[in-house]
Amino acid sequence: MDAMPGPARGFYRRFGKRAFDLLATGLFFLLFWWVFLILAFLVWRFHGGPVLFRQERPGRDGKAFRMLKFRTMTNEKDAEGRLLPDDQRLTRFGALMRSTSLDELPEFINVWRGEMSLVGPRPLLMAYLPRYSAEQARRHEVLPGITGWAQVNGRNAIAWDRKFALDVEYVDRVSLLLDLRILLMTVKKVFVRSGIAAEGHATMPEFLGNTPE
Repeated sequence: MDAMPGPARGFYRRFGKRAFDLLATGLFFLLFWWVFLILAFLVWRFHGGPVLFRQERPGRDGKAFRMLKFRTMTNEKDAEGRLLPDDQRLTRFGALMRSTSLDELPEFINVWRGEMSLVGPRPLLMAYLPRYSAEQARRHEVLPGITGWAQVNGRNAIAWDRKFALDVEYVDRVSLLLDLRILLMTVKKVFVRSGIAAEGHATMPEFLGNTPE
C-alpha cells in the first residue's frame, strides 16, 4: 500500500489530482502540439477522414462523455454495407499506433475538459454498465484515465475479472505516489509494447457480464 497518509490522500483525490492533470496536460500540449499535427496527417493519409474516433463512454458515476482517439481502422464494408470485422479493418499503421499508445493522445483533450484523468480505470463501453457486479461498478467512483493500474499490470492480456479487481484496487488507493508510479510504468510499457491484445482478438473480447455461480 502507499505510504501517503489518509488526510493527504483525501486532499489529493479531491483537489490535487485535478490540479496535477491540468498542469501535466498543459505542459504536454505546449511541448508536443506538433506531434498531434503529424499524427493527424498520417491518420488521414492511411485511414481517410474523419481523423478522430469519437465514442460515448461512461465517466465518473457512469455519466456519458465522448472519448476521443485517433482512428486506427478503415471504414471498409462488406457487400451488404456492414463494417468488416475489426481485425480486417485494422491497418499496419493503426496497429503500430495502438502498440505505442499514440492513438490515445487525443484523450489529453478529454483530460483538459475534466472528463478524464491522466490515471484511472480505462473507460469501457456504455453497454457494459448493467453487466457489472456492484463491486465492479465501483470503478466509476473516480474519473476514467488514459492509463491505469490494470493497464500497467497486463492491459488487454488479462481476464476481465482481474482487470476490474485492479480498477477497484486503484479506486481504494488513489494517491499522488501511486499515480506517479503508474505513469512511470506506462512509459516503460509503451517501449515494451506488451499486452496490447487478448489472445485471438485484435484488442479485447466483449465483456458479457459475470457468469452465475
